[in-house]
Amino acid sequence: MARDEKLKERWQNLISKLSHQFAEGEDLDLDGVIYLIGVQELGQIHRRFKKDEKLDLMHIAICRLLEPYGYYEFDYIDEQGWPHYKIKEQLPNLKAGEQSVLMKEAIVNYFLEAQFIE
Repeated sequence: MARDEKLKERWQNLISKLSHQFAEGEDLDLDGVIYLIGVQELGQIHRRFKKDEKLDLMHIAICRLLEPYGYYEFDYIDEQGWPHYKIKEQLPNLKAGEQSVLMKEAIVNYFLEAQFIE
């Protein structure tokens, strides 16, 4: 199976599982999945977040997702328990479709590593 087809299949499987578990069956979008990863990485699962905190959660997720690609490096956890990353390498200029594929690949790899999907 071609790499892109395998990614598409895994992405659909992941969206199905996450949507069933967290969105009452309504399909989560890319931002929704990134938000869930941010909450997971923060570890404060049973908490309500303010709007600016939700953006911070998405930033945490993006840093964590792109860390294996060499773009970010974990730095420290602050006194409130929030992880911080530092930029190792600037992201290349990507078209919107290329960004989407990169993020989907990173998300699929994250959930493969966590053994949430196969």
